[in-house]
Amino acid sequence: MLGFFLAWVVLLLTGMPITFTIIIVSLIYMLQNGGIMLAAQRIVAGVDSYTLLAVPFFIFSGNLMNATGITDRIFKFAKKMVGHIPGGLGHVNILASLLFSGMSGSAHADAGGLGQIEIQAMRDEGYDDGFSGAITAASSVVGPLMPPSIPLVIYGAIASVSVGKLFMGGVVPALLVSSALMLYVYFYSKKRDYKVYPKANYKERGKAFINALPALLTPAIIIAGIFSGIFTPTEAAAVTSLYALVLGIFVYESFNIRMLRKILKDTLSNAAVIGFLTAAISMMGYVLAREQIPQKIAEFFLTYTSHPIVFLLAVNALLLVLGTVVETMAIILLVVPILVPVAMQLGIDPVHFGVVVTMNMMIGILTPPMGVSLFVVAKVGNIPFKTLSRAIIPFFIPLFAVLFLLMIFPDLVMFLPNLMD
Repeated sequence: MLGFFLAWVVLLLTGMPITFTIIIVSLIYMLQNGGIMLAAQRIVAGVDSYTLLAVPFFIFSGNLMNATGITDRIFKFAKKMVGHIPGGLGHVNILASLLFSGMSGSAHADAGGLGQIEIQAMRDEGYDDGFSGAITAASSVVGPLMPPSIPLVIYGAIASVSVGKLFMGGVVPALLVSSALMLYVYFYSKKRDYKVYPKANYKERGKAFINALPALLTPAIIIAGIFSGIFTPTEAAAVTSLYALVLGIFVYESFNIRMLRKILKDTLSNAAVIGFLTAAISMMGYVLAREQIPQKIAEFFLTYTSHPIVFLLAVNALLLVLGTVVETMAIILLVVPILVPVAMQLGIDPVHFGVVVTMNMMIGILTPPMGVSLFVVAKVGNIPFKTLSRAIIPFFIPLFAVLFLLMIFPDLVMFLPNLMD
């Protein structure tokens, strides 16, 4: 087994994509311990999941909303609601991300879709590029916490946990993250004396609300449908895609058939990457299970601690270190199957553990040098990556504060899921 991991590390150091390194070392192991048919069976089993069908649908709906200008309506509504608070467009940025996250389920869709609008608006009003890009990247963390959430769907599939409960568990943390970021922006902007907008009157707010209302109903439809049992989270993804299509064609009349090719291309590309990685991790999962690695790791943790908080602190420290060098989705798929059984032995609810891990992973996408959201924001905002990397550092304070609260107060996560029992 030591040779297996050494070979994997060597391949990683060569710069080979992590998915290919996993496939190569797993395939070599399986050829020695079961044959090529075993590898084929594990690849098929890895993606043969009804729950994972939600992923391409949520990606499609997010791409559709970006392409049809729904994000712009959300931004204008947020501007009317909170643009007058000290911090102005910083608060608009956060609120718009919270609202959009209830439709896309992806931090990257948020950063890429809203990011260009938000950064340009802030730049025009005299906000420095570092702050504009950093708040855009930081607020995208809300996307995978607020339902729907692609990372929570994947976690639920590989950990055999109710995705509906995971969705409900993410609501309060998403609101806490948004509030913490707005509090930080308020005090930061007071020092910088950034511009604020005149407070909108009720008529202006009402008009902006009506224009954005059909889009704003999306998260309400998803939550109500899952909570009431009308449809499953996977079916909710299909409903969201259909609803986004109806909005683009009939309500906002901003969709045309020429958009469809690019939307489908982006959707299939992103979904294929996730599916390919999931299949690869399924192969490695077999190797780890055969060598009883999860049991050995469980014994290691249980030898040194039996306290849930200490375990969560150790896990978060491990994931934060991994997040600086390994892609987020790969970490979730690799680490979760190993750590969930340990968490359950220590009395940690898998729903609570899933939300905490997801929050940690979202901080990881902001952490250089592998901070994917930083790369996305740097690209759409035309901001130097080095500038963005420095500017994001202060935003870790409110994010880590919320993460710590979620660890020590499980009821912040479990309040809504417990209502579903």
